[in-house]
Parts: sequence; structure tokens; C-alpha cells
Amino acid sequence: MSTENDCQDHCSNNEHRSSHHSEKVKKNLVTRLNRIEGQIRGIKALIEKDTYCDDVITQISATQSALNGVGKLLLEGHLRTCVVERIQEGDEEIIDELLVTVQRLMKK
Repeated sequence: MSTENDCQDHCSNNEHRSSHHSEKVKKNLVTRLNRIEGQIRGIKALIEKDTYCDDVITQISATQSALNGVGKLLLEGHLRTCVVERIQEGDEEIIDELLVTVQRLMKK
């Protein structure tokens, strides 16, 4: 899924931190986010139509699960590329950053 080329030299540059995903990974993420965007619009429509609350909550749960899936994919790519590179460069601060990131993901 992810390759070392997903995150190039920019990962370790704190002044200009960015991630460069392969086109395949980027397309997968964008496709998932487009689907999630559609789910959000669907939830809005359900509320506008006064749909039964339990049905709306079920859709919200499905949307949250899909968004968590995107987060997991991004985290995997980050671990396999940016984090590994920064550790190999001797930058141990990435561990603290990673712990904060994982905590944020687990709150959901």
C-alpha cells in the first residue's frame, strides 16, 4: 500500500513539513473522502427530512468509521515513511509527536 517514496525528504524538514503520497495512495484517500463527503450530505438530508433519530445516528456511526479508516491509512503511511526516516536521522522528538497524534486518533 505505502512505499518509501510516499513521503520524500520533506517529511524530515520541520520548516516545511509535508507528505508526498504516491498517486495510488492519494487517489485512494481522495476517493474515501469523497464518499465520506457524500455520507455527510446524506446525514444532513436525513435531518432535514426529520428522519428517525436512530437511523441518523446509525449513519453518523458509519461515517465516523469511514473517517477513522482514512486516519488509519494516513497513520500507517506516516509511520512507514516520515517517522522511520526521522528516527534514522536521530530525531527522537518524532516519538513525542507520534504519541500525541495517536492519542488524538484514539479519542474518537
